[in-house]
Amino acid sequence: QVQLVESGGGLVQAGGSLRLSCTASPTVFSGQTMGWYRQTPGSQRDMVATITSVGTTGYVPSVQGRFPISRDNAKNMVHLQMDNVKPEDTAVYYCYSNIGYGLWGQGTQVTVSS
Repeated sequence: QVQLVESGGGLVQAGGSLRLSCTASPTVFSGQTMGWYRQTPGSQRDMVATITSVGTTGYVPSVQGRFPISRDNAKNMVHLQMDNVKPEDTAVYYCYSNIGYGLWGQGTQVTVSS
């Protein structure tokens, strides 16, 4: 089954760290650009970080230097290491594959307390 499954969300204090992981089925991972997006209630879903199949990364300026994205091609996984988190990072985080018209995971909640 074609799918993306996120894990690792939760509650964290400001300044702390959290690691999000996304496990993908091989067909949606191999050779595809993967990414993490986030969404808060009433807002659009925004890109956080992306990584191409060869490891080129891109970030929204607000997380540059704090949220490195990585991928494990042997395990069909993509990770988002969230360091020095801030309350404004609170959102539902979604894993994304660029395959076809795009594929989304179900999302994982990240809540940063001040």
